[in-house]
Parts: sequence; C-alpha cells; structure tokens
Amino acid sequence: MLLKNRLSIPAKNGANSANVDAAEVAKFDQLAHDWRDPNGRFSSVLAFNQVRLGYIQQQIIDHFGDKPISILDVGCGAGLLTQPLAELGHQVVGIDASHVNVRVATHHGKGIDNLEYRHCLSAELLSENKHFDLVLNTEVLEHVPDPSQLLEECAQLVHSQGMMILATLNRTWQSFLIGIIGAEYVLKALPIGTHDWRAFVTPQELENTLKPLGFHLGRATGMSYNPLTKKWRTTASTAVNYLVSVTR
Repeated sequence: MLLKNRLSIPAKNGANSANVDAAEVAKFDQLAHDWRDPNGRFSSVLAFNQVRLGYIQQQIIDHFGDKPISILDVGCGAGLLTQPLAELGHQVVGIDASHVNVRVATHHGKGIDNLEYRHCLSAELLSENKHFDLVLNTEVLEHVPDPSQLLEECAQLVHSQGMMILATLNRTWQSFLIGIIGAEYVLKALPIGTHDWRAFVTPQELENTLKPLGFHLGRATGMSYNPLTKKWRTTASTAVNYLVSVTR
C-alpha cells in the first residue's frame, strides 16, 4: 500500500472531498494563473511539459495507432496537457480539484469543441460510469492524501483495452536533493513547499497497488533537467521524475 502521510480535509467549491487535501488545493489555486507564462517563473515547467507531452504522444501511437482516442486528464491543472492533446484531435476531458485551475484552463481552451473541463474528482466520474481509452495521472499522486485510492479509481476509468500514463517523483535521496533542494531552494523553479518528499511514490509502490487490479507497468522513463541549457530530456534514470505506461 502506498505511503499515506496527509490528512484528508474536505474541499470547497463543489469537488468531492473524499481524497483531497484542502491545503494542497489552495496552494495550486494561487499558482493557477502563472503556469502558462513562457517568460514567467515557471518557464522550466513549460519545458518539462513539452518533453512529457512528447512521451505521451509516442505512447498513444504505440498503443492505439494514429486514430483519435478519448482521454481523461486527472488533475489537469491549467490545461498544459489537455489542450495540446485536444488540438491533436483527441476527445479530452480534464478534471481538477481546484476551481481556479479549471477556470484558467477553460479560458485558454475556448473554442476547442473536443475539450471539456470539470471541477470534480475521479470518484464523481466513476459514479457516472465513465470510461476512457487513456487516463492521465501526472504529478498528482504526491499531492493527495491517499494515492492508492486515486490509482484504483483511475484504473476503473480505463476501457478494457485502454491505458494509463502515470508521472510522479520517486522517493529517493536524489529526488530530495534535486526535486526539492535543487528545484525549490536553489533554482527556484518551483515555490518552496511545493513538494513533500515523504509523499513521493516509488515504482514498486505503483506496482504493488496496480498489479492486484490486473494492470502491468511498462518500463519507466526518467526525466532530467540541465540547468545550464534550461532543457529537459528523457533518461534511463528514474531516481527523480519518472513516467510509466500501465496496461492490462
């Protein structure tokens, strides 16, 4: 079972409160308007997103071919993944516990008919018997009180022949030095306090939760940042950030 170190605090503004930390939601409410500024303080996050998007696109092609698919982005934030995926022709739904994130994402996605945003959690979609070809859960697990519950809900939202793509931070000494000390205190790429190292999730913990549900983890891919070139790239090392595709 995955690490549980946060108290569950009821969310406001309509999101299901079962697996939400209100302090985390409030934190991202304050950041919602800043993520998309290419010249702002989160420019490295936008560069990170481009590499992450490339990985997701390749996984879609490898698993589904070049046909449009239905995609759910759980914890979509300001729409950094949802909008470009919709612009590629996929039918995309983004959900988030932060109503501010949803408002910002909706504003930027105006006029895209195959893109929908909702202020809700995955549990609400389960109650509506929704299913998707691809469920994305990127940089969310480390911000919820019960990551195992979120994984189980995401798994139930995947079509029988579908796929999940997960992205999070590994709980290693490298992730503490690079993902917290380096990113938050030295480079100031993220605000101090964005992450709690104790909430990071190892690939083995993912497997321990998903294998009993009939899912198989593919080979994890790491991501690394070069502060000199200010560029991200994929890497074989999963010691800090990593992505992994999950199928039945």
